[in-house]
Amino acid sequence: MTKEPAAPADSRDSSLSLAEGIAARLRDQVTGGTLVPGQRLSEARLAAELEISRNTLREVFRLLTREGILRHKPNRGVFVAVPSMASILDIYRVRRLIEVPALAQAWPGHAAVTRMHNAVEQAKELQKIPDWRGVGSANMEFHAAIVALTDSPRLIQFFTQIIAELRLAFGLLDSPELLHQPYIPRNAEILGKLERGDPAAAARMLDDYLNQSERAVLEAFARLG
Repeated sequence: MTKEPAAPADSRDSSLSLAEGIAARLRDQVTGGTLVPGQRLSEARLAAELEISRNTLREVFRLLTREGILRHKPNRGVFVAVPSMASILDIYRVRRLIEVPALAQAWPGHAAVTRMHNAVEQAKELQKIPDWRGVGSANMEFHAAIVALTDSPRLIQFFTQIIAELRLAFGLLDSPELLHQPYIPRNAEILGKLERGDPAAAARMLDDYLNQSERAVLEAFARLG
């Protein structure tokens, strides 16, 4: 039996790079709230929309399934994941380990501080419409900017997965206003402490913020079931 020759290394690398790029686009749709928990993804329709082969799309699905963003159900297809209470607890544990030290050691003149400022202003404007899904996206951007203060590409990449999973948890809740509204002024307060040269105080505020946010999400999540 003749063995099929392996694809050239550069071909495999190109295919993987494409899959990773598409995975990032779908991850952004989760973070932005476009893809919601429990949504079934049609392989045929998605491959056509993205103008990629089904083989490439299956690689995308494998990447995002490994991250916990998608779930494969035998004989049913691929779905956007529905987070569990245990996963929410773990997400907040990771957030405290990454975000609080990042803020405590931050330099107030770092370029990511401008990102934090822009995210706060965007949330304030979206609140007026009101666009609570947009406010949620601005909040995600605020916290991604905090992680960017570390200048660590690995942490920044890892955090994009974490906030995508967190957005899935937010997507299960029926009152995004109650979830996001209290944190608009709190983000502004944290930013103010940092801009005034007191990152340690900003980090303490963030630690308290994350504890309260975790309790609020868990309480709302418990009411669902």
